[in-house]
Amino acid sequence: MIGFSLALLTLIFDQATKIYYLFVYDLPVREPVVLNPFLSLIVVWNRGISYGLFQQHTDLGRWILIVVSIAAAVGLSFWIRRTTAKLLAASLGLIVGGAIGNVIDRLAYGAVFDFIQFQIGGWSWYVFNVADAAIVAGVIGLLYDSFVLEKRRKA
Repeated sequence: MIGFSLALLTLIFDQATKIYYLFVYDLPVREPVVLNPFLSLIVVWNRGISYGLFQQHTDLGRWILIVVSIAAAVGLSFWIRRTTAKLLAASLGLIVGGAIGNVIDRLAYGAVFDFIQFQIGGWSWYVFNVADAAIVAGVIGLLYDSFVLEKRRKA
């Protein structure tokens, strides 16, 4: 239950922040918005996957990313249903919610709306959104579960 609850919360929070910054706050007109020395709000339309990898500039490429993301979310949802490990379920839920949030962007806008820029000095490390942060947190939790907790469960 925790996995699906986190997936839903992640999806809602992701879409709410994107809708707010796109249509209410009107970030495309106000950018850049410097929050502190490390965080700014800017508009980046990501046509690839995390870190801008595998950029797709055709409809076919966009639809391939949509189908792969949906398939991953469905597969991970089956995994959530089968697991009894809470951290594993939570981690998978974060990944599923983030994947679905980014699929909605691809369907609605043709690309994923990224708007949170992490930077140090003049070096911009990453522009992301809530879905991306949830996916990264989910992968970290999944790795921790696999390499640390799984060994404890077997012992």
